[in-house]
Amino acid sequence: MNANARLTLLTRWGFATRGLLYLVIAVLILRTGRAEDPAGALEFLGQGGGQFLLAVLTIGLLAYGIWRLADAALDIERHGSDRKGWVERVGAGVSGVVHLALAWQAVKLMRGAALSGDSTREGTQMALQLPGGRALVMVGAAVLFALGVVQLVKAAKGSFLRYLDPRMGQRPWVRWSGRAGYAARGIVFLITGWLLLEAGIEEQASATGGMARVLAWLDPPFDLIVGAGLLGFGLFSLVEARFRRLHDVPINAVTRRFA
Repeated sequence: MNANARLTLLTRWGFATRGLLYLVIAVLILRTGRAEDPAGALEFLGQGGGQFLLAVLTIGLLAYGIWRLADAALDIERHGSDRKGWVERVGAGVSGVVHLALAWQAVKLMRGAALSGDSTREGTQMALQLPGGRALVMVGAAVLFALGVVQLVKAAKGSFLRYLDPRMGQRPWVRWSGRAGYAARGIVFLITGWLLLEAGIEEQASATGGMARVLAWLDPPFDLIVGAGLLGFGLFSLVEARFRRLHDVPINAVTRRFA
């Protein structure tokens, strides 16, 4: 197995890991009303599956995070150089950083450390303490709004299907699980952006939060509707783990560039 084949296998592992985390988040909110984010889902799985499962998830999160960062830097998925393409690449970069941070949280759980809390709230608090921190928070809110709109556009157009094997992309349950998932993520991004905007205006980090805060903020039945959408996204991620068409990372070109 050559380097590209190994990277492709690890990336598929990463998609499966992402899918599992979203399934856990969805099942917890739908069955118990418990609002969690991916870090909370990691903690939940660690309690039930122990060190081995956390190690498996860590590898998947690392692989997915690195692949997303490589896509942002090298345009592996061929988004293009227009404004839409750059928005996609910025989103890939943000996703890569988030999943690498999740991998580090999984490592902390393996070492027996407790997760400190909502990373979005903590990051906002740190930003507000910096010179120009209020402006930084506003920029973060704008980025989240943009990402939310992109997710909703993907849900409406079904453009995410172009990455799948056409035979799977034509199946109705695959299309609708993807549409529901991207729509739910779009709503989460928009609400997170709104909460972050309020935090910037009021200079109060406690007003913001990540996915768990959004799910807790929503009143029934809207929390369950978004939860059902996240369940769809988890299922679609598992489909991607097997049937997504992945372009090779240009390892030789990157190696030559650094050499």
